[in-house]
Amino acid sequence: MKTNQELLNYCPKAQLLKDRVILVTGAGSGVGRAISLAYARFGATIVLLGKILKDLEYVYDEIEAAGYPEPAIYPLNMEGATAKDYHDMATTFTDKLGGLDGIVLNAGWLPAFMPFKEYDVETWSKTLSVNLHANFLITQSCLPLLEASKDPAIIFSAHDSLKAYNGAFGIAKAGTQAMMDILTDEYDLDENFIRINSIDTGPLRTQMRKSNYPGEDMSTLALPESVVGPYLYFMGPDADKETGHKVTFEKLPADAKWSGE
Repeated sequence: MKTNQELLNYCPKAQLLKDRVILVTGAGSGVGRAISLAYARFGATIVLLGKILKDLEYVYDEIEAAGYPEPAIYPLNMEGATAKDYHDMATTFTDKLGGLDGIVLNAGWLPAFMPFKEYDVETWSKTLSVNLHANFLITQSCLPLLEASKDPAIIFSAHDSLKAYNGAFGIAKAGTQAMMDILTDEYDLDENFIRINSIDTGPLRTQMRKSNYPGEDMSTLALPESVVGPYLYFMGPDADKETGHKVTFEKLPADAKWSGE
C-alpha cells in the first residue's frame, strides 16, 4: 500500500484508463470536476452526473476542448430520483456506452450545521436521501455492469463528520463508510472481484466548503486538483487487488500541487 504522499504524487502512464467508462457523481464542480478531467486525460469516457445541467455542460466543454474522449452527461437530482430512475440509468449505460467500469460516489449535500434536537424531518430526510440512499441505489443498479468489467472499481468520497452539529450528514457519511465495508467484504473474491476504497481529502477550496464555513479564508485551502492522485490510483489497474482502504488526508497546504499538473 502506498503512503499518503505517494498517493498524492501518483501520476499514471498515458492512456491507463483507455476504453473505460467511469461514472462520477457530483461532477459539475469541486472534486467531481477535477477527477472527471483527470480520468478523461488518461483515456476514460466519463459519465458526468449531477443536478445542475449548466455545470455539467461546462465540464463537458472542458473535456472536449482538451481533446479527451467525449464524455456523457447524465443530469439527475439525487434527492428525488427513484429506484426506477437508477435502473433506467444503468440500462442507458449498457445500451449507449457498452457497460461501466468504475463509479466515484462523490456527490454530497450539507444543508447546515445544527443541533440534533433542532433537525426538522424534511431536512433530515433530504440529507439522508442525497448522501446515503442515493449511493445505495446507484451502486445496486450498477453492480451487474461492474461485475461484467475486467477491472471494476468503486471509490467513495468520505468525510470525517462524526462530531457535534453534523447531524444527518454525519450519520449518512458513517452509513456510507459502512456500505463500503460491507461491499468490500462481499466482493473481495477471486471471481467477481471489485476494488472498493474510500478517500477523505480533508478540507478543500470548494463551493460546499465555502457555503458551510463562511468565515473561513478559502485562500488557505488547497484546490481540488491537488487530490486527484489517489482517485486515479484506486480507479486504475496499478491498484490491482488493493481494496477496503480508508485513506484520510489532513489539511493540505494551500499551494499543494498534483505532480501531474
